[in-house]
This record gives sequence, C-alpha cells and structure tokens, in this order.
Amino acid sequence: MKIVPSQIMGKLTTGIFTEMANKKQEVIQKGMDVIDLSVGSPNLPPPDFVVDSLVEYCEDSAKYGYTLTGIPEFNQAVSYFYQQRYQVEINPVAEVLQLMGSQDGLSHLALAMVNQGDYVLVPDPGYPIYEASVTIAGGTVYPMPLLEENQYLPQLDEIPAEVLEKTKMMIISYPGNPVTALADESFFEQVVEFARRHNILVVHDFAYSELIFDHHPQMSFMSIPGAKEVGIEFNSLSKTFNMAGCRIGYVVGNRDVINILAALKSHIDYGVFYPIQKAAEIALTSDYQVLDDQVKEYEKRRDALLTGLAGAGWNVPKSPATMFVWAKIPEGWASREFAFALLEKAGVAVVPGDAFGSLGEGYVRIALVQTAERLTEAAERIGNFLSRNDKN
Repeated sequence: MKIVPSQIMGKLTTGIFTEMANKKQEVIQKGMDVIDLSVGSPNLPPPDFVVDSLVEYCEDSAKYGYTLTGIPEFNQAVSYFYQQRYQVEINPVAEVLQLMGSQDGLSHLALAMVNQGDYVLVPDPGYPIYEASVTIAGGTVYPMPLLEENQYLPQLDEIPAEVLEKTKMMIISYPGNPVTALADESFFEQVVEFARRHNILVVHDFAYSELIFDHHPQMSFMSIPGAKEVGIEFNSLSKTFNMAGCRIGYVVGNRDVINILAALKSHIDYGVFYPIQKAAEIALTSDYQVLDDQVKEYEKRRDALLTGLAGAGWNVPKSPATMFVWAKIPEGWASREFAFALLEKAGVAVVPGDAFGSLGEGYVRIALVQTAERLTEAAERIGNFLSRNDKN
C-alpha cells in the first residue's frame, strides 16, 4: 500500500526546531557539551504555589474526567489578571476562551475564519505557526516586512489595495518573536483604524506580555479603544508562569470570534486537565512578585550574554522584551550556515533567522534559557568561534 500525504503537507516545511534537535544530538554523540539557546522553553521552575495546587488536585481521583471547556474560575481569573496587569475589563463569560496553549488557538483560528482565496497579513520575520496555520486552512499569506529601520513595525500604508480587498485577517505580535520589538499606543491605534477601514480581523499574539525590560510599559492591544470591535488577543501561561508543558493559555476579545473558535474546538478536544486549570487559576490571581523577580532574572541573563558578545566584538542591540535576542550575524555568513557551524564547532545552538521568514535571513534568534553564567560561557565560545572563522 502506498501512503500519500495531502497536498497541504507538501506546502509545509520541516520545522527548524526538529532539524536543530537532530543536529544537536549528533553533536552530543560526538562528545561535545552543547549550550542549547534554540527553543524558547523556560528553564525556570513554576512558582511553588502552582506546583502545590497541581499536587493537591491531582490527588483527587474525581478530577480525572473531561473538562470539555474552561471552568468558570479560570475565565474569572483571566479577567482578574487583565484588570490587574493591563487595566483592561474582560467579560469572563463572553470574552475569554481557554486554549491548550496559545499555539493551539493560533493553529486553529485560521481554520475557523479563513476561506480559500482569503488573504492573511503575516509578519516577516514571524513565528512559524502564523504562516503554517494559514497554509493549512487554504488561505494566502501576504508577508508584512518587519525592518529594523521601521522599528520592526509593519508599514500598513504600503500594502496594495488589491490585497486589502481580499484580506480577512492580520497577525501582529508585540513584544515580538523572533524580533523582540515593542509597539506603542500610537501604532495600536493605527491598527484599529486600519482594521475598521478594511474590515480585517486583528490577531495579536501577546505571549511575552510579562517579559518586558528596562521599565518599558506593558500594553495590551485590548486596552486600545475599539480593539475588541476588531480584534482578539492570545496569551499563555507558558512563559509568564513557566508552565509550558502544562499546555494552557487563552484568547480574549471579540466575542463573535471567541464563539466561532469555541465551536471549532468543540469538535477537536475535550478540555484541559482540571488540576492544570486550577493551578492556572491560582497563578493568574496570585501575588505577582514572582513576575517582577522573573523579569529581573531575564534582564540579568540578557545583559550577561550581550556583554560577553560585545567583548568578542559582536555588538548586538539590547532586547527590550521577551526571552530572546535577535542578532544580526557577522558579514559573510548565511543564517543557516552560521547556526549549524556554531553548533558543530562551538557547541552553541541558536535558530537561524530565515526559519521565521525570508526577511530573517542575516539574523539568528538566541534564547535566554540558561543561567547568566552559562550564557557568559556561550558568549566566550561564540567569541572563539568568530575569531577562528572570520569571513571578512
């Protein structure tokens, strides 16, 4: 019997994270110690109160059935969190939908909203699921260039009118991944006006909402007047509370879109495990000192890495947010060539920028998922690599 995948599978590329993981194992098998700065999976533990809550509810044998949806206490906790952290009022019944992580929701949204022939505006560089979800749904991706000279903000007035006539949805993300830029109130107001004018659904990925450095303000897209009319916002407990493996997140905003996505998900899954929901509830309504402490830790890590790289002659701009550094690589290298050579010769794993779109070429993304001491060591290894492999 010949097994033939769907045509859609032929349009999807092999995930770069899988490629890097395979190459990493090859390098380890050769006896080299690898400092893995590729996948953005937090190495910090969740708060003690999250673990305590999980243990408590896991011991209750009555809590192992299907939950089907988010429990009311979880939705109320999301509403409380948004009011406390971003000064945004969210209706817990109509404007919140629980997800198995924000990637779950992002991957299903296009299926729920996009028809064949519909265009979706996607950032380039951008997180891979944005483009992949549109491709799977049969939509057409229109890349919005994110350029350093434009502060990594898309130039909405440069999108052709014939594209906008067919556009159903646009995806933005601030703080961004892989670019670590922030957006201000003026830009978000421009987005709301743009979306109204062209009848476009705005999808804001806010997964790094609590990893903002140097006293820059936190700003939810939902805080902008009119945002709920035109958009939704995805968020997650993966990075905020180091619960990545728990797979729990949510989307807030436009209630019509929430209902449509909920209807699709009712055909796909049976809800998040009850103890995880309760742990998430505790996290969202807890003492937020843990969030402030975490920001300080990531700032320390960022500064250790960038100081070390500067000492090696590689000056990288200071990331204002997220758990990443977006670094322009030395001249003479292609992104994948640089990333794989760095892994093989120095034992440091980073992600080539072209994995996030064509405009990521010439960059790498470095994740701050090791201690400051380990990041200093990574910078030393990178410095030695560059001195031995100078292409200028």
